[in-house]
Amino acid sequence: MDMIQEILTAVDHRPWELPQGNWTYYQEWNRLIFLHFEVPFDVLRALVPHALELDSLDGQCYISVVPFTMEKIRPRHLPAVGFISDFDELNVRTYVVKEGKPGVYFLNIEAGKSLSAFVSRTLSGLPYEKATMKRSKGKYSSHNSKKNYQLEATYHIGEVVTHKTPLQVWLTERYCLYTYGNNTLHRYQIHHKEWELKTIAFDHLKVDYIFGSLKLTEDKVLAPNYSDGIQVVAWSKEKVEI
Repeated sequence: MDMIQEILTAVDHRPWELPQGNWTYYQEWNRLIFLHFEVPFDVLRALVPHALELDSLDGQCYISVVPFTMEKIRPRHLPAVGFISDFDELNVRTYVVKEGKPGVYFLNIEAGKSLSAFVSRTLSGLPYEKATMKRSKGKYSSHNSKKNYQLEATYHIGEVVTHKTPLQVWLTERYCLYTYGNNTLHRYQIHHKEWELKTIAFDHLKVDYIFGSLKLTEDKVLAPNYSDGIQVVAWSKEKVEI
């Protein structure tokens, strides 16, 4: 069994069946840091298109800041091209649901390479923009000079989380993402194996992201985790009725 077929046969953890038709993109999300924030419903509602319902767990809404490294992204029948396919990324996402399919909606996406940001934005329609990013073992930094967004993290990784909390599962096991523009809503469905999470501890952490009246700072981070990464297949976007 090849690697992608192995991914596609691991479905017990999915909340709904795999999409029909062939997947169109392969990608790897590697060396991820998950930083989560509780946010008030009313404040978040102002940041998300009303075509999407806000998702919540036990009545609480969340935003996550997720720095990682994208690698080997490629169309189904083409090889990955490293100087475009591999780049550091940081996304700020929140949790939404439409037609019974819980997913994520991106408030901001940054890439460490200008060309990768352009290609990703053009092909996906997602709001990629260039930021200055540096990554080395145990360190990650991102600075978006246009918006004055900043993340600095020095960290060390702990053990595998053997018993994930309902919140950890809710925040990570998401199998679609939504985009909205020109009064049109689209969904990208994805699939991967279940996330393996590890504990993470920070020697230094600086977070500075502002969206409207909402300010995300390091003192408000809760339930951080790390993951070595995951292999992902994605399907073409589908229009969703509003």
